[in-house]
Amino acid sequence: MINKEEFLKTCNLTEDDLTAARISWEELTEIYEDYMSKTKLFRHLGKEFVDEYIYDIERAGIHSYRYRTKNPMHLLEKIIRKRKENYAKFEHINKSNYHKYITDLIGIRVFFLYREDWIHFHKFITSMFENDPNNYIEDRLRDFDEDPEHCYIAERPKVYKRSGDTRIYDSTQIEVRTGGYYRSLHYIIKYHGYYLEIQGRTLFEEGWSEIDHDIVYPYYKDDEMLTEFSGLLNRLSGMADEMSSYFRKMKELREEEPDKKIKDLL
Repeated sequence: MINKEEFLKTCNLTEDDLTAARISWEELTEIYEDYMSKTKLFRHLGKEFVDEYIYDIERAGIHSYRYRTKNPMHLLEKIIRKRKENYAKFEHINKSNYHKYITDLIGIRVFFLYREDWIHFHKFITSMFENDPNNYIEDRLRDFDEDPEHCYIAERPKVYKRSGDTRIYDSTQIEVRTGGYYRSLHYIIKYHGYYLEIQGRTLFEEGWSEIDHDIVYPYYKDDEMLTEFSGLLNRLSGMADEMSSYFRKMKELREEEPDKKIKDLL
C-alpha cells in the first residue's frame, strides 16, 4: 500500500495538486494497486518484445538498448499532471482503463552512435509493424483496439529536436517537432493488448537525459538554476554528437582518398 504523505513528498506535490487535478487519493490508490498486480505481465511483454525485435542490434540498426516498466509513483504523478494540464482529455481515467491513456507503461530505449543512424531503425521498426494513419490514436477510449493480437504503430512516429540542429530528419517519414532541449525519436506500438513506447537517441543524448530526469524533470522543472545547468549540459551533448558525425565523415573521406591530407579533404 502506497503512503500518501511519502508519495506527495517524493513527487514534490501537495494536496492542492490533487485538488487541481480533481482526483481523489482513493482513485489513485486503486490505479496503483491494479498496476502493481500487472507489473509481472508488463515485464514479460517488454522482454518478449526485446527478444523478438531488438535483441539482434545489427538487424535493428542500433548500437544498444534497454527496457523498463514504469515506476508506479511516476505513473501516479503523470496522471495528476495530465489531469491538471488537460482535464477534459483525462477526465475518465480510472483503474480499468489507465492503460488506454498511458502509452509508456512499458518503455524501450534504443541508442545510436551517430544521429544520422536513426533512419536504419526507423525503416526497421516500420517494416515490422503496420504503420497505417487510420490506426493512429485520437480518442484514448474510442480508438483503443481491443484485439490483443493486432500489433501496430498507434501514433505517427515523431522526433523532437532542438532549433538549429543539423537537418537529418525526413519530415515525409516522421513528424519533426522543434523547440526546447529535448532530442529523441518516439514510437508508440500497440503490442498484445497494451501500448509500449520506444525512444531512440544517441548515447550522448541519453547521458544528458538521464541526468536531467534524475535532477530536474518532472519535479524541479521550475527551478531556474537547475534548468539552466541542464541546458548547458544539453548543448554540450549536442556538440559532442556534431563532433562524432564529423569524425565519421573524415574517416569516410580518408577511406575514399587515402593519399590526401586531412586539410585537403575538408
